[in-house]
Amino acid sequence: MSVQISAVYGLMLLALIWPRLSVNASNQTIERPATLAVLDFGDSNIGRLASEKLALNLKHQTSVVILDRDQVRAATRGAGYAGSINLSLNEARDLGAALGCDFFILGDVQTLRRSPSTGPVYFESYASIFVVSARTGRLILWERPSFQGGAATVAEQALLSELSGFEERHQVESSVRRAQKDERGERELTTDQQITIMEEAPDDDKSAAAEGLRLPRPYRRLVPAYPESAARAEAEATVDVLVDLDSSGEVIRGEIARWAGFGLDEATLDTVRRLHFFPAMRNGVAIPIRVLLRYNFRKPPK
Repeated sequence: MSVQISAVYGLMLLALIWPRLSVNASNQTIERPATLAVLDFGDSNIGRLASEKLALNLKHQTSVVILDRDQVRAATRGAGYAGSINLSLNEARDLGAALGCDFFILGDVQTLRRSPSTGPVYFESYASIFVVSARTGRLILWERPSFQGGAATVAEQALLSELSGFEERHQVESSVRRAQKDERGERELTTDQQITIMEEAPDDDKSAAAEGLRLPRPYRRLVPAYPESAARAEAEATVDVLVDLDSSGEVIRGEIARWAGFGLDEATLDTVRRLHFFPAMRNGVAIPIRVLLRYNFRKPPK
């Protein structure tokens, strides 16, 4: 009898706590580690060594899985990747698909001899590092650690030490986790809400005229500032922005379609948001439209 009572009591207790256990289990999302590919940072010995140091460092993070380096090299060659760090979203997504990863890191490492007008000659070793989402093609983190030394080996050792440290590892891991959360939220938003489809503008006035369309024109053209972060890197790049205009010609949304890093993307978006347009017209009626704006950045003369 006591055994039967204990069994019944156990079943009753399980019945009472089972809903609570089910709720707790449903509230806990088990996330698989993100797969991450680290590409070589250029063809130089220091570039390959720097990317190797960073890949080894990131292996200490349990939230990411680093893809085999030889397989990554083979995949980049097969994809025809030539080492650019100024990619469109489509180019980045295609590269990510070839790599078969969730995120990838590309970059460039250089050691340069500097001869200032005042002071002794020194060497600068720097890394331009870009963390990219393979799913969206977006640049989710850029950085440019730089170190100086009286000899090239001194500057390079300082850079390699930085790429092997906890702070670098934590920064990359945080950016990946943040991007995963943002992308998950965007997918849920797309599922829950009806997204308005914007008509894309033709590439030129002639094609537009054949469709009875007059393209939008800005009231005045604004030139994005060349930020100090880009000047330090002596960056030259192209930034493309997809801009949604309403029927009155006002900017309602802007998205980077070709990123460059070094603060150039942010400078471009700040400028685009301040633009005002004569609206696009079809057969005399103002319409909303999506246009592609391109900005070419060149380092200013010294």
